[in-house]
Amino acid sequence: MKVDISVARQMLTLVDDAGRVLREYRISTGKAGVGETSGSFQTPRGRHLIRAKIGAGAAENAIFVGRRPTGEVWSPEFEQRHPGRDWILTRILWLSGCEPGRNRLGCVDTMRRYIYIHGAPETADMGTPASHGCIRMRNADIVEFFDLVPAYTPVDIRED
Repeated sequence: MKVDISVARQMLTLVDDAGRVLREYRISTGKAGVGETSGSFQTPRGRHLIRAKIGAGAAENAIFVGRRPTGEVWSPEFEQRHPGRDWILTRILWLSGCEPGRNRLGCVDTMRRYIYIHGAPETADMGTPASHGCIRMRNADIVEFFDLVPAYTPVDIRED
């Protein structure tokens, strides 16, 4: 099993070992485009793997800060009280780069940049780059996807 992410199409595709498409999800990648440098708020390209799965069993819309559930649940009213927050909801799949010098180690390390595939508020646009560099998914989609992929599943992030 592997995951292909197309930045151009704003699509995440789950593929089995025979190359058959199992699922496709509309996503949102970095508003600042693609790039690997720390602090760029860009989505890193290249070969990655899912290094950690966080949030199994958490409620849909559970709010995470620093990869820990806060005990709060996102709602439009909650968002109005906390404007401008980068919402990380429901589940987190923490990515690690596999290509030293490109997305691993030094100032390009995907894991040290805290790049995730994670849930987003229902108000978040999908199909349009809008994140701070992570890959955002609808909450129902991240719950399904989280349960389908094991840790260390390969993830390829491409511009095309």
